[in-house]
Amino acid sequence: MSKKGVWVSPTEFVNFAEPKRDKGLTDHIASRARSFDAQSLGMYLPNPDPILKAQGKDITVYRDLRSSALVGGNIRRRKSSVLALERDLKRGNAPVRVERFVRDWLTDLDLDRIIREMLDAPLFGFQPIELMWQPLGMHIVPMDLLGKPAEWFLYDQENQLRFRARDAGMSGELCSPKRFVVARQDATYNNPYGFADLSMCFWPVIFMKGGLKFWVQFTEKYGSPWVIGKHPRGASTGETDLLLDSLEAMVQDAVAAIPNDSSVEIIEATGKTGSAEVYRELLVYCRSEINVGLLGQNQTTEANSNKASATAGLEVTKDIRDGDKGIVMATLNAIIRLIVDLNFGEHVAAPVYDLWEQEEINKALAERDKSLTDSGVQFTPQYWTRVYNLKEGDLVDTPSSGPAPTAEFAEPTLKPILDQLALDQAIENLPAELLQEQSEQVVAPLIDALLQARSDTEALGLLAEAFPSMDAQELESKLTNLLFIANTWGRLSASADRED
Repeated sequence: MSKKGVWVSPTEFVNFAEPKRDKGLTDHIASRARSFDAQSLGMYLPNPDPILKAQGKDITVYRDLRSSALVGGNIRRRKSSVLALERDLKRGNAPVRVERFVRDWLTDLDLDRIIREMLDAPLFGFQPIELMWQPLGMHIVPMDLLGKPAEWFLYDQENQLRFRARDAGMSGELCSPKRFVVARQDATYNNPYGFADLSMCFWPVIFMKGGLKFWVQFTEKYGSPWVIGKHPRGASTGETDLLLDSLEAMVQDAVAAIPNDSSVEIIEATGKTGSAEVYRELLVYCRSEINVGLLGQNQTTEANSNKASATAGLEVTKDIRDGDKGIVMATLNAIIRLIVDLNFGEHVAAPVYDLWEQEEINKALAERDKSLTDSGVQFTPQYWTRVYNLKEGDLVDTPSSGPAPTAEFAEPTLKPILDQLALDQAIENLPAELLQEQSEQVVAPLIDALLQARSDTEALGLLAEAFPSMDAQELESKLTNLLFIANTWGRLSASADRED
């Protein structure tokens, strides 16, 4: 009998039936291939954005929106809110050599430009980043991260990224996950393209442009007074045209020459204020929708707001900024994870790239320092100056807890000198190699802890963890012997002095 079957006779073997695998645990049940969705019939998955579907275009139409002063200004403000955050690489559980390798790689990159390109993902839904790999000694790293136009790419029925290459047909060329990393906002299985914030600004921008056009025409028509010329009934067409030319010159230069038998009347356009307010209200509404879509609020001077709310209207709400920050962090950490996998192995922990607001860290640090100070810990003025960016003279010099003890030395005589010489000889007779070896064994854990630390706080924690592992018994024994010799020699010298 075996796992595959059983021998029922010396010449007959019966195979066991293969166990039926439950596909519900390993495969997709609800998939595009099995659904009635019309989009699943094509070779690729079209972008389900409702604006793009209605227009029959790609996301190029969203790029045209950036020419609007309001949209372009809000985009710069939104990106600047993320670039203004503090950012650094945190080691976490990664080995020191891995953290230093990744940190050196990041130093050679133009991170400001890369982050700006990644922040196109919230605007267009997704932003492909191509990794330009190059060998570096025994390793391989991407020497640059380039954001490529999103309209060059599409997703297939398996939600895999493909490049619209000319020689790849309608389905496109499959992109390797080691060459492309995609920054996406609110991507789902149903919509791998992500959600584009500029889709919320499309119609407000279109209506604002149309409303502004009609407002300009209305202003030209009713903003200036009407100049009406009257000519005799029997005037010829040439005389009428000459009078119109004179009136046109009068509007431009306020000077005109008209025939003697003609007259000019100037009529002010009154009662049109209500009509002008219609266009203004339309423009204000469109601007409000754009601000809400890109900044998350509309506390501007166009709304009935005070100075404080108008100032707040110039900022991006914290939740939108944190969302953009999360997209950048996720994309960079995915690239870092890929670098560590290719150079150090898939089971090696990778450092994490983090962005944060300095005020949040300062508050936590201040609370920690206060608790330590209340517990009796005393920090030096150099610490306060370095950590809290204080200037020279900001701290008042505090006196120490008590006067420093001053050593009182005896008058130099021949006998203390001889005693010191004898003690020095006793110390010199100890093997230097033995003391060096024992000292290195004691301080070895401390040196390792200091090498692993990236900050003062982390160094204190690592030193506290390494202290119990210190084996100082042998060194303490030698020092005790030295103290015993010095004490005995001093007692013998004192007895000799009394006998004298």
